[in-house]
Amino acid sequence: MGQFDNEVMTFVGQVYQRADAFLFGRRTYELFAGYWGVRAAINPIAAALNTRPKYVASTTLTDPQWADTTVLSGDVASAIGELKAKPAGELQVHGSGNLTRWLLDNDLVDEMNLLIVPVVVGQGTRLFPAIGPDIALDLVDSRAFPKGATIQVYRPAGRPQYATATADLSTT
Repeated sequence: MGQFDNEVMTFVGQVYQRADAFLFGRRTYELFAGYWGVRAAINPIAAALNTRPKYVASTTLTDPQWADTTVLSGDVASAIGELKAKPAGELQVHGSGNLTRWLLDNDLVDEMNLLIVPVVVGQGTRLFPAIGPDIALDLVDSRAFPKGATIQVYRPAGRPQYATATADLSTT
């Protein structure tokens, strides 16, 4: 993580501080609870995660131990829709790749902040699946940090419109 300088960490801390609540998939929730849930609120990330509501989309988690956690099961799409309708701040998702793909498939994403770190890993799970609906994105903001990390902020803009072409053989 040598690409994370103080400027990137300040930015990430500001993103977490904007959250009114957090939404996780079960695996990411368990990872975050085991790491951030036992940390004192000595930095903006720990402070936000340990003082704000957390929601977990899961059919298997039954007894969450991290304070202020609610498990969403059953009609998760409706539950998330209700959370998004509250006139409060942001409902943020960090990590949670399976959940993110499901949210995209169900048109439940308002904005995506993609933090790109210039490291090629060469393996792992794709963020955007090979199957599923195509989604047009509008670039809202973009920023580069001194060590090469970048942030791109996108808003979904419906389904993309593709050009159709017909061959005009008379010009060849």
